[in-house]
Formats: sequence, C-alpha cells, structure tokens
Amino acid sequence: MTELKEDDIVMCTVKKIEGAAVFVDTEENGEGSIVMSEVAAGRIRNIRDYVSIRKKVVCKVLKVGKDRLELSLRRVTASEKEKIKERYEKERNLMSILKASIKNPEEIFKKIKEEYEAKDFLEKAKVNSRIIEKFVPNLESATFLRILSERKDKEKEVKKKITLKSFSQTGINHIKEALQEAKNVKTNYLGSSKFSISAKAKDFKEANQKIQTAIDKIKAKAKEKKLIFESEEK
Repeated sequence: MTELKEDDIVMCTVKKIEGAAVFVDTEENGEGSIVMSEVAAGRIRNIRDYVSIRKKVVCKVLKVGKDRLELSLRRVTASEKEKIKERYEKERNLMSILKASIKNPEEIFKKIKEEYEAKDFLEKAKVNSRIIEKFVPNLESATFLRILSERKDKEKEVKKKITLKSFSQTGINHIKEALQEAKNVKTNYLGSSKFSISAKAKDFKEANQKIQTAIDKIKAKAKEKKLIFESEEK
C-alpha cells in the first residue's frame, strides 16, 4: 500500500453515483469521493455522461481525509492520465503473467513493486533473465519468461466526446464535412448532437495525439461552417 498525499494521481473504479457525488474505490488506498464540480468543468447536465458504475477513472487527490479521499476528475491533465493508464496496464499485464506461471503471484508482485515499476521490470526481464530469477523461483522462471516473450502489447485506445450542432437547413451536410476532417480516428454518433471519437496506437500518448489532431481539424471546419462545437475538457 502506497500512502497518498495531495496532488497524487491515482486509478479508481466507480462504485456508486448518488445525487451530485461519485464514490470510487482506489483499491490500495480505500474509498474516495468526487463532487459534481470536480467531475468536469462547466455545467454538467447529466453526471452519467462522464462516469458510470465500474468505469476506471484517473483522479487527482485534493485532500486525504480520515474516512475517504477527496478527489478530482477534471483537474487531471492528459499527460497525467496517460502515465497512470500505462502504469495500470503494465501492472495488470505483470500480474497476469505471474498468475499464469507461479503459485504465489500476489506475494511476488508485491516484492517486484518494492524495487521496480511494472513497466521497467517487464522491459528489463525481456533482455535479462537474471532479473526474473531474483523474484521468481527457478522452476517457474522459465515459464514466466516464455509467457512474457509470447505476449505482445495490445494497442491502446483513447476516446473523447464532442458536440456538433447547427440550426441551418444545410447543417447536417456541414456536420458531415466537419467530421470528414478527422483522419486516422473512428467517429460514432451517440445521439443528441454528440459524437465519440476514438483512436488506437501503441501507447496512450500517440493515441491522444491522433485524437487532438482530429479535434483541432473538426473545430476549424466547425468554425468555418458556423457550427456549435463543444469538446470534453479531459
């Protein structure tokens, strides 16, 4: 368990939504809560547009209370979100390999984390088997290395929502033109003038760059066609 402090960034799982508050589980550091004003900037019409039960969210610690953490969703920057998501994915990958190769994965996982970030351990283990043998018993280290070498990193996916509106008779065509500006991404209509934009890449940073490039081009075309454009802050 890592003791959290103000401004730390942590991965959370949404447990419940009650009124204007979201309650989450930080796994290692207990429960936390997010008030509506810290979910997103601006007016929130429906809090469930931003969070849903069991959704993984990256939060910033505002205050460490006796009973729970006070957290913010909107104050997390894109780079902070990328870093935590990547760490979380690498830790899941490491635990998965440990579970498939040794008898006491939780114990070994804890020992590894005391010395290495999961990402660093996995990268070094691929080229230096001695690192594996330091933590994993000899009879099981070969299995660990085999599974590690067989696994390929999955592409990372990033999604973002935008809103495009028009009150002109040719508005639908203008919206289509704006969306056509988005290259190397996937767009889906969500209803009520909202669209989802998603991109896949080898890491979150590259996926986010694809998303941002697409959104910048859509925004420019929307301005040219006098469309109403809105984008999620995070």
